[in-house]
Amino acid sequence: MSVKEATRTAPVPVRATPGPPRPVHRHRAWDQAPRWQIYLPLGIYLLFTLVPFYWILLFSLRPAGSTSLVPWPVTFEHFEKVWTDRSFGTYFANSVLVGVATLVMTTLVALAGGYALARFDFRIKRGFMLALLCSQFVPGALLLVPLFEIFAELQMINSLGSVILAETVFQLPLSIILISNFIKNVPPSLEEAAWVDGCSRMTAFRIVVLPLLRPGLIAVGSFAFVHSWNHFLFALMFLNNQDKQTIPVGLNSLMSADSVDLGALAAGGIIAAVPVVIVFAFIQKWLITGFSAGAVKG
Repeated sequence: MSVKEATRTAPVPVRATPGPPRPVHRHRAWDQAPRWQIYLPLGIYLLFTLVPFYWILLFSLRPAGSTSLVPWPVTFEHFEKVWTDRSFGTYFANSVLVGVATLVMTTLVALAGGYALARFDFRIKRGFMLALLCSQFVPGALLLVPLFEIFAELQMINSLGSVILAETVFQLPLSIILISNFIKNVPPSLEEAAWVDGCSRMTAFRIVVLPLLRPGLIAVGSFAFVHSWNHFLFALMFLNNQDKQTIPVGLNSLMSADSVDLGALAAGGIIAAVPVVIVFAFIQKWLITGFSAGAVKG
């Protein structure tokens, strides 16, 4: 057999097709870190955060003059003292009224302004946005004198309406910016589809856009409520009568130049903190969803 015939009859080797490349697993430094390097800093931070709260709770529950590190026997005399003798019941009701009214007014006005910035184009739009951002650099203390003059002309001094209006104005710039970002994440095609079906702009906004803004509205409203609940300057400057004061001013009245009632002050701090903690415990899911929606580019 010749060489040519041998090469013709010899089987042709079949090349194996290469398989898909194996994924390369790159281990990052924090994937290989021991657990104690993660939990130890978190534990220290948690301890640093919770110790002051425990200290306040200790002073509010242990008897006056006690130096025990454990609140035993437990007493509620400090709570009874601040609630009845120091008029904290009235302060609490005033703070709730101011907080809820500020929440409602801030949310409604910010919703209208945010929709206008998100859906309409006008000449001074960029300048208006810049003015809103620059207003966040102005401290609230600088607004006290002009606001006091305005409220004095309107005869609103010593009225809860002055505090509500001042808190609303102070919260509006950031709230409008946040709401406009939330509305931008809603596709305009959804509203256009509602217009084709015969809905007006207001009806389309109420049916289509407003339900999608629920997390953002809760986030904005919760911040407006908490800020008005904790704010001290406006209530101190615009309210004179004791029956019109709010909780921050009531806490300040527990401290004098000569002495400080630590038990009563701690009990008042617990009363001031509990409503805010309860509110955030119920809305934390919506709050996280609202922040996530505002962080995604539409």
